[in-house]
Amino acid sequence: MVSETPRPARARSPEEKSQRRDDILRAAERLWTNTPYADLSMNQVAREAKLAKGTLYLYFDTKEELFLALLTEHLQQWLAHLTGMLAERQPKTPTEVADVIIDASKGYEALRRLLILLGTVLERNVRPELTLNFKRDVRRMLQEVIGQMPFEPDLTLKIVVHVYALAVGWQQITEETPSSETLRRSPEMSFLILDFDTEFPISVRATIDRLTAKA
Repeated sequence: MVSETPRPARARSPEEKSQRRDDILRAAERLWTNTPYADLSMNQVAREAKLAKGTLYLYFDTKEELFLALLTEHLQQWLAHLTGMLAERQPKTPTEVADVIIDASKGYEALRRLLILLGTVLERNVRPELTLNFKRDVRRMLQEVIGQMPFEPDLTLKIVVHVYALAVGWQQITEETPSSETLRRSPEMSFLILDFDTEFPISVRATIDRLTAKA
């Protein structure tokens, strides 16, 4: 039986390998839009990327490694975006810093969903050396953010950790689920329907005010 999945020639040049890796990440990202992580398989990703399954494993050993790479990419993009906004606005006060972080966080729902996976699935199921490399990459990427903040490095890192916790927490609380529609139909329970773009800024401003007041 002939497989319907195209089997393109193996990528050989660095450029071809980079493009093939990007094709895999984009395929996984498209599938994840409509498929729960637990239901998503490497076979599905291979078909979506129009690659043989064996070719997929030349780039990622497991689904967790693939999604850790996807998270790294999204996190790098967001931190670069945040760094650029800090450099442009040059905030001086806690309020100004909070405003930049809030504005820089708009439109990054995919990153927040990936960060939820990091704490619940990815770190537990990838090779320890990959987790360590990821943490080193994050620390390196944060150096540019630290350089643009008007606070001491230790305080800046504490703020970043709190923003991370708030982003993940509010994403989980406000994420659409099958029960959301039921809550909307129930007037007495409608107070449980919350919006990330409304609640996250409140928490960020309050947290940064509290952290900087203690400094």
